[in-house]
Amino acid sequence: MFELPEYTILSSQINATLKGETVSSAFLGNTAHKFVWYNLSHDEFSKVMQKKMVGESYCKGRWLFVPMLPDYVLVLGECGGKILHHEKKSKRPSKYHLLIEFSSGTAFSVTTQMWGAMELYKQGQEKERQYIKDMRPTPVDKDFTQEYFSGLVEECLDSDVKTAKAILTQNQLIPGLGNAIAQDILFNAGLGPKFPLKELTEMDKKTLYEAIIKTVREVIKDKGRYDEYDLFGEVGKYKRKMDKSSVGKSCPRCGGSIEKIQYLGGACYYCPGCQK
Repeated sequence: MFELPEYTILSSQINATLKGETVSSAFLGNTAHKFVWYNLSHDEFSKVMQKKMVGESYCKGRWLFVPMLPDYVLVLGECGGKILHHEKKSKRPSKYHLLIEFSSGTAFSVTTQMWGAMELYKQGQEKERQYIKDMRPTPVDKDFTQEYFSGLVEECLDSDVKTAKAILTQNQLIPGLGNAIAQDILFNAGLGPKFPLKELTEMDKKTLYEAIIKTVREVIKDKGRYDEYDLFGEVGKYKRKMDKSSVGKSCPRCGGSIEKIQYLGGACYYCPGCQK
């Protein structure tokens, strides 16, 4: 699944490659998928998209916004799979969940493996969508400060969010983070997934905040994770320190053995020796 770094990269690539392109035709999926969410019928989508021009894309959390000028915005959210640009005369995917052809002869497609929203809104209406409305600051926003994060920790003490992994992955308290990137954030912070938030010292909060910012920036700098694709079909260069391939190997920091546990709906990979 794409997380904040991948959507940040895709947005930048769309702006460099597709901004200003004019739509010649547009289609919703030719492959049935009960976990792909559309808000328009196939005919409605194709009609509205005619002759629309791609504006400046941006992302927020795990949601990508592509203005289709004038007056509309294409919203891609919570997706995994491939969001691709296709050159002139290049082969289009035989199965897709969204395909846009441009008057230049290039194209744009989305194919998801798990689930995702592919929706078209009148500009402004997308802000009322569930999960977008009232979204909290993300780690690439200027409002995501250490003071803000410390306040978020305090807020969680009176909720059902009780641990270090929970604040990173539950209820989109920090939009854009998922289970994959959370593993390396916790490793960089020296905290185990079950470490209680109530036991965080002020130094721990500072360390965890800095680990969030540092890890997100590293993934963006490396063009995404090694198992996710960019707009041109290239995989990223960021190799996670803590993932399924790490289990049983030596910790790169202390030399201890990396373990796997199931916690909060997903696998956790961590070093019991140096993640308290």
